Amino acid sequence: MNPKLISYSFGLCSLLWSAAAFGQTASAPAAGYPGPQYSVQGSGPASPQGGPVSYASVSQLNGLLAQVEATSKTTQSDLIKLRIERWKTDGSTKKQSQNDVESIQRNLQDALPAMIEQLRNAPEDMPATFKLYRNLDALYDVLSGVVESAGAFGPKDDFQALSNDLNGFEGTRKQLADRVNNLATSKEQEIVRLRADLKTAQAAIPVAPPKKTVVDDNEPAKKPVVKKKPAAKKPAAMPPGTTPPATTPAQTPAGQAKPQ
Repeated sequence: MNPKLISYSFGLCSLLWSAAAFGQTASAPAAGYPGPQYSVQGSGPASPQGGPVSYASVSQLNGLLAQVEATSKTTQSDLIKLRIERWKTDGSTKKQSQNDVESIQRNLQDALPAMIEQLRNAPEDMPATFKLYRNLDALYDVLSGVVESAGAFGPKDDFQALSNDLNGFEGTRKQLADRVNNLATSKEQEIVRLRADLKTAQAAIPVAPPKKTVVDDNEPAKKPVVKKKPAAKKPAAMPPGTTPPATTPAQTPAGQAKPQ
């Protein structure tokens, strides 16, 4: 076995292990996406920004995910049929290939389904979309090493079956890469439009001019206003010939002698 091929396979295995570990953190739905959300108009699941996702986008994604799941199923079946112990090569190469196969199987059984489910819950979530793309990229790299070894040391039927699986992952990976690019372009256009709308709205708001207060230092100070006390009311004038009423003497308290 070529030492470069062994080193290459080991590096790909490490990459797949990293992708699998990264994907396991997504076993639960992403925060903020407890499940598919549908708009009142029934236009499809909600996007991360809260707006409905178009049926065309959801339909495209469902087709891609269906391809991934179908390829994953056939790949797992083909890997189980491998008899690496019968390959015409040294024990070190067989062991490395077996480790690569086990890594692929763990990814297809655990990490990949979790990523697919997360993306179904948020069809246009860029991080979830790119996470799946990166995992498919790692799967393709490691599986290509197994296919190469199967072609060099194993039966022709095993090589042909795994080659078909590899082509399936490659086709889906390219389509997913195009989707990532389209989503990124769409989000950028949306940001530009929102910024333009914000500027238009800000320009439409009338701005009242600030009030100015002019202070004249040369103006003499005003004297304080002194309020006049109201004049006492004079008794009403009596008509001529009228005798003023007699003043009633103050009553003497009972039991007290009048002065002599």
